Amino acid sequence: MPRKASLRKAGKPPDIRTVAALAKVSIATVSRTINGSPLVSDRLSKRVWQAIKQLNYFPNTHARTLVSGRSRLLGIIVENITNPFFPELIQSFESIAVGYGYEILVSSSYGDPATLTKCVRRMLERKADGVAVMTFGGEETVLDELVHHGVPIVLAEFKLTDPKASTILLDYSTGIHAAVRHLAELGHRHVAFLAGPHTLHSAITRENDFRAAIVAEGLSAQKKWVIECDHTLKGGMAGFGRLQSLAAPPTAIVCSNDMTAIGVLRAAYKSGLRVPENLSVIGLDDIDFAEFTLPPLTTIRLSRVELARAAFEALRQQAEDPGNPKLQREFLVSTSLVVRDSTAAPQA
Repeated sequence: MPRKASLRKAGKPPDIRTVAALAKVSIATVSRTINGSPLVSDRLSKRVWQAIKQLNYFPNTHARTLVSGRSRLLGIIVENITNPFFPELIQSFESIAVGYGYEILVSSSYGDPATLTKCVRRMLERKADGVAVMTFGGEETVLDELVHHGVPIVLAEFKLTDPKASTILLDYSTGIHAAVRHLAELGHRHVAFLAGPHTLHSAITRENDFRAAIVAEGLSAQKKWVIECDHTLKGGMAGFGRLQSLAAPPTAIVCSNDMTAIGVLRAAYKSGLRVPENLSVIGLDDIDFAEFTLPPLTTIRLSRVELARAAFEALRQQAEDPGNPKLQREFLVSTSLVVRDSTAAPQA
């Protein structure tokens, strides 16, 4: 079957002149269309984008940045990319950003201030239009540098007075209270909590919400049943071991994240305890793996899609309408309990 004729010369990639010729517009109109100028009508814009698609033309993003003063690049810095929660968050953030014509640059701090400083430097060197700092703690050392360079930022649970900084408020309380209430209604009275590292303000918030929920349900809040871990599988296993060494171990464990909870499931299996018959376990995050553990994990859902959408929208507003005094500065993401098979009534 004969191929359609193309304006592209053999061996020569299309350029902006080729696009202009196919769309029957000026080179300036192609440039304005690519840069999102409101001066181009919808009719002409549609013709230009059809020509770009037909020619498989790739605009020069570096040149576009020089012309428009905007890179259409958004940065996202996460705390630990090896935790499945963060790749799922990045995937959602990228999907939303690409839909609006943005690219993303990803970095992971691994909880190290020096690494975080390097991550921020990469964002500044690439002229990112905005940065989502999703490290949930420890970012205070580099925030001044971002603000000093006038880069819009959005933070999880951390507020700044700077007009270019937005905050995502995470309502852990609703989900954690629902989890403790669920256990209390099953008949549990001895409920422990494996907390996250206290270097993360999110971990401290979750622990405080757990303590408040225990009091609200009229349960005993024993200090020895709250143990600081490190949000990893091994941390969950180590925390489980410390709880089992107590003279009267708890009948249920709420964990600060799903990785810790999965570590508890592993340790319980190795020790001969059956979940949920001998021990009820609840996680927090609802990562994709949670419903595939044995048994499927009851957990507190923190939607990565909602979190990514809030982070992107905060940066988009700052990048596209920076002078608007009515820009939304705070975004709320709530949590909810997802009951699966890792919780049951305690044995008599």
